[in-house]
Amino acid sequence: MKYIITILVLVFSFQSFAQKSVVELESLIKSERSAAKKRINFTRNPNTTNYDVKYHRLEWTVDPSSSPAAISGNITTYWEALDNMTTITFDVASNLNITQVEQNNTSLTFSHTGDEVIITLPSTQNIGVLDSLTITYNGNPSSSGFGSFEQSTHAGKPILWTLSEPYGAMGWWPCKQDLIDKIDSIDIFVTHPQFFNGVNEYKTASNGLLQSEIVSGSNKTTHWKHKYPIPAYLIAIAVTNYTVYDDLAYEGTADEFPITNYVYPEDLAYAQANTPATADIMEIFGDLFEMYPYATEKYGHAQFGWGGGMEHTTMTFMGSFGRDLVAHELAHQWFGNKVTCGSWEDIWLNEGFATYLTGLSKEHLDGASSFKNWRQGKNSNITSYNGGSVFCNDTTQVWRIFHGRLSYDKGSMVLHMLRYKLGDTDFFQGVKNYLADPALAYGYAKTIDLQNHLEMQSGTDLDEYFADWFMGEGYPTYHIQWNQNANDLFISINQTQSHGSVSYFEMPVPIKVLGTGGEVAWLRLENTENGQLFTENISFTISSIQFDPDSHLISRNNSVTHNPSLSTSSALFEGIFPITNPVKNQINIQTTQAVSILKTSIYNTLGQKIFEQNNTNPILDVSSLPSGVILLHITTDQGMFYQKLIKE
Repeated sequence: MKYIITILVLVFSFQSFAQKSVVELESLIKSERSAAKKRINFTRNPNTTNYDVKYHRLEWTVDPSSSPAAISGNITTYWEALDNMTTITFDVASNLNITQVEQNNTSLTFSHTGDEVIITLPSTQNIGVLDSLTITYNGNPSSSGFGSFEQSTHAGKPILWTLSEPYGAMGWWPCKQDLIDKIDSIDIFVTHPQFFNGVNEYKTASNGLLQSEIVSGSNKTTHWKHKYPIPAYLIAIAVTNYTVYDDLAYEGTADEFPITNYVYPEDLAYAQANTPATADIMEIFGDLFEMYPYATEKYGHAQFGWGGGMEHTTMTFMGSFGRDLVAHELAHQWFGNKVTCGSWEDIWLNEGFATYLTGLSKEHLDGASSFKNWRQGKNSNITSYNGGSVFCNDTTQVWRIFHGRLSYDKGSMVLHMLRYKLGDTDFFQGVKNYLADPALAYGYAKTIDLQNHLEMQSGTDLDEYFADWFMGEGYPTYHIQWNQNANDLFISINQTQSHGSVSYFEMPVPIKVLGTGGEVAWLRLENTENGQLFTENISFTISSIQFDPDSHLISRNNSVTHNPSLSTSSALFEGIFPITNPVKNQINIQTTQAVSILKTSIYNTLGQKIFEQNNTNPILDVSSLPSGVILLHITTDQGMFYQKLIKE
């Protein structure tokens, strides 16, 4: 979620953002932040950890025109005991009335105190045993912020909708809400009046596949079935006089399935003009990561009474249909719904990914320039303040959990920089492996799970990266100096940090070299400490160099200076004699007596360390290294020396 001022910065800086898109993204942030306000007063209930929910049959009776708002229902739960149980506890708001609990047609004793109902079982349920019961209840549902259960109107017609993220489900139905257990499957039955004022027919939108709409007298009962694991906060219903139409994903192929849209009749033309983009975006995400994870059911949109969106599984609730909002919410079906953050400290696994995939949709639909503008906008917002980490270090503050600058924008750029650091092949394959991991798929994940998959795929140790960019606060400012001597380009890199939590932001640095005759060369320098000196072979006369001109790195206020004395003022360049290039079996490092070698390392072009020698021996045996470009790092008592070599 972005603050409003963040959106205004983007509008003034990048006119490519349409005003409507800006309003939609602002509303997205507002809706998710407001809906999360209940989090301040709720912590995970330790009394619900002794069972695993397998199935819910959710039967609700509602009327969008009722005043005050009201709900009655029967919640049948099948669960497996994780311990020997004599009672079972559900989360439910204190203002809802539990009227009966039954098991096998026998009434059970219960107590409803505070925000939980404790039910006494007829006998001890042993570990591993499956059982069920039904809770009957009614009442005026509580709303938290934007509202876990809300009734309003559109064009004078009543509408009812729910939005439970993160802990609002208990405000309108007895459930188990945590980031540990997912419900294996659900059936949803919603009974409501068939018509409003005799002419406007109500329809219910919800998760899964529509099974039936059955009219009985003046009422209609709609049945939806969802067969994938789902957390309580992603179960949702919306009821109004919807007009329904389908777009098609993968149209004309064996993978074809519907994108079902429930929209207000008065907005039908607007919706039909915008929702077809969903199919294009879905194919992009499918190509980059994997097939839409709920393809055996559907994807859909249901219009509701807020300007943003909420990514309910298989049925996103939408305030409008701008492409950026469509992309963000669709992305959540992979990142947030299939794999859900396992703690609110790791909310970036939901929101950072969804934000980055919005950027990827621009890259693939609009081209490199649009994607570059998107990155520039994110970096401008991220660096507008000196502190702040992607890691959510205060989950009691809703503004901190759903923080637009940190959880969304910085999270998205941390992902982009991982892509730059690892390369497209390893980054995207690592994320695919993360999504496909049986321990995570349709379950929960922590940041370390993503890190582990990226490390296993790339062979790169990412501890320092996550320490700097995920846990650390702030951003770097780079100071680049350069000089050319014949075909040798000398570059020194220094860095200052905006926040003291990070001593140095380690990252490959992109440099663009421009020649007097229009020549261009791109360099990627593995920057790990202040004062690093690099030498590169450039065969043309250099007019200037540019630091990260495509805005791949989080940084601000960088400087590039031509320093004519750079090549001769450094004791390192004087103390280390030229190394034969290319090399085949050995590298022979020659130094003056004034320079002592402490360690030598060799990296490949992806920044992976492939050789290290921790002694003063100036001869390196590189016969076993693969051929290609290698980067030689020499640590001395006077600093670091770097040279790019060709290994034959």
